[in-house]
Amino acid sequence: MKIPKIILAASLAVAPVLTNAQQLDITITNLTQGIYFTPFIVAGHDANTRIFQVGQAASTELQALAEGGDISGVSAMLTGAGAVVSENPAGGLLAPAGSTSLTIDTGTQEYLSLSSMLLPTNDAFAGIDSWKIPSTPGVYWINVNAYDAGTEANDEIVNGGGMPGVPGIPAAPGMDAGTNATGVTTTETNQTVHIHRGNLGDDDLTGGKSDVDNRVHRWLNPVIRVRVEVLDQTL
Repeated sequence: MKIPKIILAASLAVAPVLTNAQQLDITITNLTQGIYFTPFIVAGHDANTRIFQVGQAASTELQALAEGGDISGVSAMLTGAGAVVSENPAGGLLAPAGSTSLTIDTGTQEYLSLSSMLLPTNDAFAGIDSWKIPSTPGVYWINVNAYDAGTEANDEIVNGGGMPGVPGIPAAPGMDAGTNATGVTTTETNQTVHIHRGNLGDDDLTGGKSDVDNRVHRWLNPVIRVRVEVLDQTL
């Protein structure tokens, strides 16, 4: 028996619909003893968009983020690619052992990325590169490593530098760094994005090779932990 078209249309109209939107509740926690994180940038994006890629040279936008904590270029790049972007959820620096949270609706975007500079470092950043957002609601945990952007020598001299092409570390937010360092190195052999070797530091606060205090500013990966809750968006 044929179902009249008008009845079929009514049946379809009341059928349950699943939305493609993915709403995420995200909490970022600083796992380090003495490292601060500059403002984070968090984004939902497509498969063709990336903030960084291990083994590849850093973009000029990533260089600005990794050397000086400037997320404006990365934000503009992501927005231009149609990404959903959230900036600076902590409202400034994220201190050791601190956490910050945000909610982001990634819409139809299927991948999640984030990034932030580590201080005091020359060009270290923490980052998630294109994590596939699960379709199943629930809580997911991501341990995040620190990477070297490969754009600046890790001289470990705190001198207020931070603009691309200007050597040095912008600041030590904990006011616990040394002064008058001669520098750990002036060159780097690996100039692509790679796992950071960590600060070397020393314990001479008025000289030595490094202004970084090896009793405070050393770290081991992971440097942050991210809790992602994928909310149930069934209508």
